[in-house]
Amino acid sequence: MNGAESLVQTLLGSGVDTCFSNPGTSEMHFVAALDRIPGMRCVLGLFEGVVTGAADGYYRMAEKPAATLLHCGPGLANGLANLHNARRAQSGVVNIVGDQATYHRPYDAPLTADTEGWARPVSAWVRTATQAATVGSDAAVAVQAARTSPGQIATLILPADTAWTEGGEPGAALPVPPAAKVAPSIVAQIARVLRSGEPRCCCSVDGRCGRRRSRAPTASRPPPARGSWRRGPTPAWSAAAAGWRSSVCRIPSIRRCRR
Repeated sequence: MNGAESLVQTLLGSGVDTCFSNPGTSEMHFVAALDRIPGMRCVLGLFEGVVTGAADGYYRMAEKPAATLLHCGPGLANGLANLHNARRAQSGVVNIVGDQATYHRPYDAPLTADTEGWARPVSAWVRTATQAATVGSDAAVAVQAARTSPGQIATLILPADTAWTEGGEPGAALPVPPAAKVAPSIVAQIARVLRSGEPRCCCSVDGRCGRRRSRAPTASRPPPARGSWRRGPTPAWSAAAAGWRSSVCRIPSIRRCRR
């Protein structure tokens, strides 16, 4: 098993079964592994911005990360805008970036770039694989980072020789850290604002919470007060399905608002 095959096996074992890709020659061994190993759905994008945007949208809909495959530092650069959007949306993405073989770096080949430096502003976790034997364990940590609540971008840079060299070992899936809980004092403060009767107030609601817990209003649980706005990815249809008639508006931050 080579490093590329161990990477695919690790992704599948960690629950990542979709890869949006725009590969080049440096990634051919990974592409071959994607073709040989069943279970991974590969989607070709004709531009890197499409690849990274699709991975962002995939997380927002499926609530689990997909992988991307980009061609060296310049390919990453072409996809940075939508990686920025994904970071702002707190989307989980396993961002795999190919690179030339480690022993080519001293020769400053045309696509040699500071790939780690370009990845850091949009990534919560960045690592460059150094040998085939550790690609699997690197990938397991990348998936763990991407799945860490509320969702993060984890960039794994894969030099070509770490992909084609034999000796790869799949990494075991790692546990996902539990999501941080909101302090009771914050919940109490939000409740006071909502009950204060002020003409405008804002409340941030996670999209998953809104979809799973929306219920029709009852006498003990009336609909939101008139003028209440909710922020977040909760779609308008959640409120409509629950029988609410308040408007849903996305706003950039949580704060008390007056007009």
